[in-house]
Amino acid sequence: MNSNLKKIVTTALFAALACVATMSIRIPTPGTSGYIHPGDAIVILAGVFLGPGWGFLAGGIGSAMADLLGGYFVYVPITFVIKGLISLISGLIYQKLGTTSKSRYTAVILGGVVDIVLVAGGYFLCEAVFLYGFSASAASIPANIIQGVGGLIISCVLYPVLNAIPEVRQVA
Repeated sequence: MNSNLKKIVTTALFAALACVATMSIRIPTPGTSGYIHPGDAIVILAGVFLGPGWGFLAGGIGSAMADLLGGYFVYVPITFVIKGLISLISGLIYQKLGTTSKSRYTAVILGGVVDIVLVAGGYFLCEAVFLYGFSASAASIPANIIQGVGGLIISCVLYPVLNAIPEVRQVA
């Protein structure tokens, strides 16, 4: 199969996984009517396995689709950018640091740290400026940190599982 076609198909699969993981478990949060979900793990791993560019598309599109399908229309562009950037930066970190087995795992962890910072900071900034004001937006920070930590933990658990699949590893 053509390598570009493989990359496109794998990107679409990661986008679908991000969407489903985001919509599968929803724990409501205070302040902004948001929710905690396991989708961030797939967003991180999209960057790791697909690289920065394709990862940006998979993480951004998949997460934005979850907002669109879930009725969070105002969040679609915000989520596309924030989750896309998480995948992009996770992919860049993995490319720069992932030279050994141990450093690859460290790169996944650092991608999770990026997720925590961008989810908590990015959503706070967008909500404070464009949507709810400072107080309501600040109330969502702890939940967004919890979501990011969950994404970090789940991505660390899923990384070796996905890495053991030759077709996934080959695309990376």
